[in-house]
Amino acid sequence: MNDPARARVSAVVITLNAAGQLAECFASVAFADEILVVDSGSTDGTRELAAKYGARVVAQDWLGFGRQKQFAADQAANDWVLSLDADERVSPELAASVVRALQSPTASVYRMARRNRFMGRWLRHGEGYPDWSARLYDRGQARWSDDVVHEKLLYASTPGTLQGDLLHESAEDLGRYLDKQNRYTTLAAAALHEQGRAAGTVELVLSPLVRFVKFYFLRLGFLDGVPGLVHISIGCMNSYMKYAKLAELRKSRP
Repeated sequence: MNDPARARVSAVVITLNAAGQLAECFASVAFADEILVVDSGSTDGTRELAAKYGARVVAQDWLGFGRQKQFAADQAANDWVLSLDADERVSPELAASVVRALQSPTASVYRMARRNRFMGRWLRHGEGYPDWSARLYDRGQARWSDDVVHEKLLYASTPGTLQGDLLHESAEDLGRYLDKQNRYTTLAAAALHEQGRAAGTVELVLSPLVRFVKFYFLRLGFLDGVPGLVHISIGCMNSYMKYAKLAELRKSRP
């Protein structure tokens, strides 16, 4: 939607076999002047469906999350970029807030609350919410880190804050979610190993323990019931496994 009273924005989505998620994702960013999809080898018709829905589609072999998102931002037609995953939706309140921000930007980067749906429940506490994420930005003033996983937007200024939620509605069952977390911890351990980091008893014991206390008690994760407990427990296990895999790498590849 071209509104001459605001800065133009590209909604940029990285995909891999996301055909079933595109309709809701795209509908939530109908205000964008461009929807750009960067696909890394889908075999389920994602590219064709995205083009049918009016998105511009670019093919790019997988570079890791950070570099893939940076590549996508570089391909956008507009300097203002709204970065999304295919299983995320912009709530109506957030969409209105994005449009208002772009009418008279007061920051070069804006963060938004990300709300996660887990085991059929929208989490409201713990690490599931508000899960602040910087996703709307002027690409001349920010760029994505090169991290293969747990990428982050790098910028020097103070971000603005948008109203409304970025809704992360994964269709994964618990088994697939755990499989993905296993892959992520392997990548994270490899990245730490490349940096020369080591892991010992302190990291293995304290990292998951501190994480549990922080998110389950201090951030009130217990109020999210069983889904909250499971979500935080998996996060703690991820911390443990990341350092366990790092310790294994140090022993096998000094």
